Amino acid sequence: MAYYSTLAYFLCNKLPEKKDIHLEPVENKSKIYLFVSVKDFIHLHCMDIAQIKKSYQLILRLLLLGKLKQAFDNIQMLNEHLQNWGLHERFDNLQQNYRYMLQYYVDGVDDPERITIYNKLIAKLFLLTEEIRENLYIQNSSNYEYTKKRYFPHEQKYRNLKQLLSTLQETHAQTTLISQDEASHRQEIDRLKGIYESLLPEIFGIYWLTTTYKDEEKNLFAHIMDKEYDGLLEKSLIVSGLTLNLWRMFDEEKLMLLFDCCESENPQVKQRALVGLCFILTKYNQFIPYFPMVRNRLVLLADNEHTLENFRNIITQIIATTETEKISKKLQEEILPEIAKISPKLKNDKDIENLLNSDDWEETNPQWQEILEDSGVTDKLQELSEMQMEGADVYMSTFSMLKNFPFFNEFSNWFLPFDPTHSAVNRLFQNEQRNVLATFVGSQIMCDSDLYSFCLSILQMPEAQREMMKSSLKVESEQIDEMKKDEAMLSPDVASKNISKQYIQDIFRFFKLYPQRDDFEDMFNSSLLIHRTSLFDILSANDNFKTGIAEYYFSKKLYPQALELFNELLNESEPSASLYQKIGYAYQKTSHLNDALNAYLKADIIQPDDLWTIKKIALCYRLAGNHEKALEFYQHADFLNPGSLPTQMRIANSYMQMGKYKEALNLYFKLDTENEDDIKIQRAIAWASFASGNLKQADYYAQKILVADAPIAHDYLNAGHVAWSRRKRKEALEYYVKSLALQQNNWVLFLDTFNGDIQHLKANGIEPDEIPLMLDEILYNIK
Repeated sequence: MAYYSTLAYFLCNKLPEKKDIHLEPVENKSKIYLFVSVKDFIHLHCMDIAQIKKSYQLILRLLLLGKLKQAFDNIQMLNEHLQNWGLHERFDNLQQNYRYMLQYYVDGVDDPERITIYNKLIAKLFLLTEEIRENLYIQNSSNYEYTKKRYFPHEQKYRNLKQLLSTLQETHAQTTLISQDEASHRQEIDRLKGIYESLLPEIFGIYWLTTTYKDEEKNLFAHIMDKEYDGLLEKSLIVSGLTLNLWRMFDEEKLMLLFDCCESENPQVKQRALVGLCFILTKYNQFIPYFPMVRNRLVLLADNEHTLENFRNIITQIIATTETEKISKKLQEEILPEIAKISPKLKNDKDIENLLNSDDWEETNPQWQEILEDSGVTDKLQELSEMQMEGADVYMSTFSMLKNFPFFNEFSNWFLPFDPTHSAVNRLFQNEQRNVLATFVGSQIMCDSDLYSFCLSILQMPEAQREMMKSSLKVESEQIDEMKKDEAMLSPDVASKNISKQYIQDIFRFFKLYPQRDDFEDMFNSSLLIHRTSLFDILSANDNFKTGIAEYYFSKKLYPQALELFNELLNESEPSASLYQKIGYAYQKTSHLNDALNAYLKADIIQPDDLWTIKKIALCYRLAGNHEKALEFYQHADFLNPGSLPTQMRIANSYMQMGKYKEALNLYFKLDTENEDDIKIQRAIAWASFASGNLKQADYYAQKILVADAPIAHDYLNAGHVAWSRRKRKEALEYYVKSLALQQNNWVLFLDTFNGDIQHLKANGIEPDEIPLMLDEILYNIK
């Protein structure tokens, strides 16, 4: 078939479309195929990748809908383009079995195993479709992954995997033997290290690019994954390669190998495998029910309390990646530009010469902190620091520019655990530098990919600058040692949590920063879908698991996802006031006010007189325009917590909305007496006076507000309304123009607010035909 694939490519790209060409019959196994024209040949062999993808997705939908006849028809069309007769034979067998099953059903044969057989048939058709699509992509796709698949067999240094394993074992054994006298055998150790490092990409490639693992691949996998085998780097890379292989194409046998890795005693291997499993089972979630062995293995995994905790940590960390791009954006668009603006001020305020000669050498200038605080940078940095303490990935933006080193040209290095002895960075970990840097890189502050970037950057520094860096890290490394001890005492699973966190960050950097990343389907597109999977359902058999993830969604303001889980929890357990409060708040934040109100009312039934709930109910009624009910609940809130200024303002505002201006003004004046010079109260009095027709009083407060500090656009607008109603048209025009200027002359915004007040203008004597005249005059006076 390789002959035909090559010829098909040549014909599709070189020959005129209508030119006929006759080929001699070629025998393939026991069958003979004859292509009589270029047109037929091209039809069979040339298919657009978009068409393949569309057909593949259609087949999956048909299988899930139970439309197997149509699925068979579309699979047959795909296989005709592939011309793989081994797969065609499997297809024929499956279709024949389905025809027998249908015949038995029509004949009235009672078959208790029919559903099981039917589900197995769907599973086999899914696997067949995966394999056909994979082979078509290998033939037709120019994307990076399939290009590598085509060339990899020709790039392998060891065609015999037994020889590869033997070389690995020999390299480890010799290195261990002579490393006891490292100084005397430096050259030989470097040589062995070079051989070992050259094998790692090949091992990774075998498990990443091989379509079907044969006995050789399985035996090599078993040997390397054996607990007696010491090579951590190759173990880790095999798990990553296997994960990417499964991400590209589902294969039940390979998935069982990944499950085996999830049970490894090595924490690096186990955490990588668990992370990969979360992504893989999320992607293929709809078909997982057709593979009972997968479910059985998952149930056994979830039965272990520590593994369940690992899954919880991994899922929350995957969800947390949705914040990473927000953090990067905040750094690039808010913090760094602000620092750039204030750096000249800091520079001017630093008298370096005087500082060096001062007895107060260690004392920093308090003005520097004031500059930072005034700019708002301090608050933003504090926010980032708090997010980092919670496990947020704050280094993505920093290290995104440091992935251009030649080290990252090797694909497998994006997934390589950090190794201080690696030839790319080992110069940093020799002699006295070893302790400081080793402690820092072992701090688990940065992921492996960033650690390589960090070390490669240091190696590019001049020696003097490198020494300064080493000194600055010394204090931090001592603090890190103490933190690691404290963490280990607090949580036995902290090491596992950190391994999975760093690995997820490594994967995230690959899918977001790798130059050919567009050729890969991004794993993180499904970050907020894990809670909808069979995996999650099995893990949620533990009572607290679903609650924990729901609370995490809620804490990260991912309200739609939180709502899905909160509503499930309502049906699975006795609802509490707290649960209804959170549901109400989530609905409120997603602008579903009726649903929010219903949830708050249920919370009030379970736990009456909760001040927070009462105020939220009032808010929902107010936003829905039911000011009578809003007033009722605000008054109840005032009863529960008497004298609260915000609550009493809401009560007065409710009176205003109901047209009860007298009651509103009485309350506003009371609040004005108790809270002297409160500009918000004065604004309310000015507006209430205007709305009630007391123009003299409205003018008094409007002018009082305008002479206060920094009047806003609305203040000038209201002053304009009052002046116009008092027939002071020039004065009104002046105020309107100032109001518009404070809104950057945004006429649409100005007009939207103005139009909302027209009813009150008319009530105060402004004729309808005057309004367009005033608006036109305002336009003429825009500066």
